[in-house]
Amino acid sequence: MTIIELKDVRKIYPLGKTSVEAVRGVSFAIEKGDFISIAGPSGSGKSTILNLIGCIDTPTSGTVEIEGVSTAGHSDRELTTLRHDTIGFIFQSFNLIPVLDVFENIEFPLLMGGNRIPKGQRREWVDFLVAEVGLEQWRDHKPNELSGGQRQRVAIARALVAKPKIVLADEPTANLDSKTGEQIISLMKKINRELDTTFIFSTHDPHIVGIADHVIRLIDGEVVENVRVEPTAGAR
Repeated sequence: MTIIELKDVRKIYPLGKTSVEAVRGVSFAIEKGDFISIAGPSGSGKSTILNLIGCIDTPTSGTVEIEGVSTAGHSDRELTTLRHDTIGFIFQSFNLIPVLDVFENIEFPLLMGGNRIPKGQRREWVDFLVAEVGLEQWRDHKPNELSGGQRQRVAIARALVAKPKIVLADEPTANLDSKTGEQIISLMKKINRELDTTFIFSTHDPHIVGIADHVIRLIDGEVVENVRVEPTAGAR
């Protein structure tokens, strides 16, 4: 089942008296449960693609469809609701709240209202996610007491807490060493398989790309490769 589809998408940003075409006629489809890497060098359009899928930005032309519904023509309020109901985000800078501990950082999105988790089930669900990312020992620790890899594990659990159908991660391993980065992507893949959540992450690291099941490679805003791949040995 197709959950995301881009059709001839272009994104042009004004730059003074000129303009920059960040994405040039990109088309591809993503199936429910995919574990997909948007790969390419800096400036290839990876972040722009994720922003378009995440309804943070809108295409200059072409269409982005989420579950068969175009994101065009919606108000900011409607796009905010779509993001809240459907999409989770993982940031390379973690974006954790310093004064909250691990449990509270993960729980925080559920306190914003409008979530699908009944109040009586929240603690059980957050506890499950704490265990899922391997942080039971650090449940009561603040972010400044955690390593970079542990902070990213908190960010992954927080992205999952509202039970989104899609999780977007923009260079989630950029601030981590290579070994920790591979562990983080492997953790995301484990959760992808267990919860059937669609994961889409951007990277320029070839070792990280090798863990994906589906790779879309960009150069200068254009798709130059769109393949399903067998993960490299040891990446499972």
